[in-house]
Amino acid sequence: PSDELHVRLELDKSVRTLSIVDNGIGMSREELIENLGTIAKSGTAEFLKNAKRPQSGGNVMPDLIGQFGVGFYASFMVADRVSVTTKRAGSDEAVTWESEGEGSYRIGDGNRDDSGTTVTLHLKTVDGDAGIKDYADEWVVKEIVKLYSDFVAYPIKMETTRQEAETDDDGKPKEDGATKSVTSDETLNSMKAIWSRPRDEVSDDEYKEFYKHITHDWNEPLEHIYAHLEGTLEARALLYIPSKAPMDLYYREMSYRGLQLYVKRVFIMDECRDLMPVHLRFIKGIVDSEDLSLNVSRELLQQDRQITAIRKFLVRKIMDTLKKLKQSRIEEYKGFWTQFGPVLKEGLLSWEENKEPLLELVLTFSSEKPDGLTSLEEYVTRMPATQEAIYYVTGPNLTAVRNTPQAEVFLQQGYEVLFFTDPVDDVWLQQAPEFRGKKWQSVGRGDVSLGTEDEQKKAEEDLKQHADSHKDLLDALHQHLKDEVKEIRLTNRLTSSAACLVSGTDDIAAPIAEMLRRAGQEVPDVKQILELNPNHEIVKKLQARFDKDSNDSAVADYAKLLFGQAVLAEGGQLTDPADFSKRVANLMAKGL
Repeated sequence: PSDELHVRLELDKSVRTLSIVDNGIGMSREELIENLGTIAKSGTAEFLKNAKRPQSGGNVMPDLIGQFGVGFYASFMVADRVSVTTKRAGSDEAVTWESEGEGSYRIGDGNRDDSGTTVTLHLKTVDGDAGIKDYADEWVVKEIVKLYSDFVAYPIKMETTRQEAETDDDGKPKEDGATKSVTSDETLNSMKAIWSRPRDEVSDDEYKEFYKHITHDWNEPLEHIYAHLEGTLEARALLYIPSKAPMDLYYREMSYRGLQLYVKRVFIMDECRDLMPVHLRFIKGIVDSEDLSLNVSRELLQQDRQITAIRKFLVRKIMDTLKKLKQSRIEEYKGFWTQFGPVLKEGLLSWEENKEPLLELVLTFSSEKPDGLTSLEEYVTRMPATQEAIYYVTGPNLTAVRNTPQAEVFLQQGYEVLFFTDPVDDVWLQQAPEFRGKKWQSVGRGDVSLGTEDEQKKAEEDLKQHADSHKDLLDALHQHLKDEVKEIRLTNRLTSSAACLVSGTDDIAAPIAEMLRRAGQEVPDVKQILELNPNHEIVKKLQARFDKDSNDSAVADYAKLLFGQAVLAEGGQLTDPADFSKRVANLMAKGL
């Protein structure tokens, strides 16, 4: 080569040609026949026939060009004729190969001073309906190079024209605003494939700048992850954990841009979903493999064991990085969890993912940490030796769960309760595996059994005595609420509140049922259980009033009010708030 290795693009719009010129080692006549002659003789016509065959979504030809325009076949999709002139290093002979892609080719003497190869595309007339871009247009070519070849190791140069203001003798722009055309050489690609450089040669500022370059996110990333997979399969990855969540993070189809996939530094696709599970969709970066085919397609990716191996490797690196971040930089990790925790917990819904590493990363609010987050590991460490389960409560917001009546007896007896407020929590907690040998128990589900065996036995006996004396009242209340609840019973779950709603041990949780209904699924009508506190003044006085007159019409009002109170206490919504408001107003009027 006469100077540094490079690729030059030459456009001639008047005759509609695009030439790709390199100054590499070139080819001999024999190599030219072997590499290109066979293509022209055997496959071009068949390739074009298959490429134009309609598939789902219509003609795929333009999409193939944009997605995988790296093969020689593709040139005949935009060109009527392709000519290749080449001269091998150390040889005095230049050779030209030419074909219209119809099964034949011509070869003869060429004209080239230095070694290298020139591929000239004699472009077809642009047909807007076919979706083919004008590859003789300077801006089109620049955009394509930036997208597909920005990180190719060698400079890609092109002579470009721009408008500049004309200046006077003092070098100031002329007042009339006159401009002139200026032509100069421009390198179109950055060549900064920093994932292929040794890590000790890349500064933090360079990593941050590269993140902004590929994501257009002007916030600095929280962390970058360099990963190098070696062995039978080789791949390099540069991944980033953003510091701020995008606005569309919870709209999967909009936010899920995935990782950029490169093969030998050539861009293949911008959204390789197969490389990253849904719950890690916030991860940004690139993956570059030397072993994948340049003709890789989405269909092949789904079946490619190499992609599966790369995905497992990347997920493991990300989980290790998040674990280290949590251990060594907890305040930064808390900021990350606030931004991305709800999405990360989506991984706990998948049967395919290993849930133990995800559970290690979970942070949540707790009755022992009113102003901060705690981990499951810290919770288990603080558990009394006799506690067998992790107690938790879910709700729509932190205020609601902190004040939920369902947790009153747990808190009174000194048990710590975890507070979960994300919509995904209601789902994954129903199928959560044990953590450190401890099962999960919702404070609003099933019966309550706390304390020692003797204490539990005494509590059950006291509750049974109350249930016997309140049986008729409970039956009367249920007659007025039979459309809202499946059962009314007394409980030792409450200490200061009069009533609360709980779910049966085997019942589907009410929030999950509502989510399924909104998704258009058929869900059986699941009614909750209304529990009353036999030691509360309201229940005591209601019992006394019922003993005096079992037909008292006020019993219906109090039944509706107790139910409405329980719904509101857990952050729920009343089906008929106007009726509830009217009953409260009547009660207030009587009291005044």
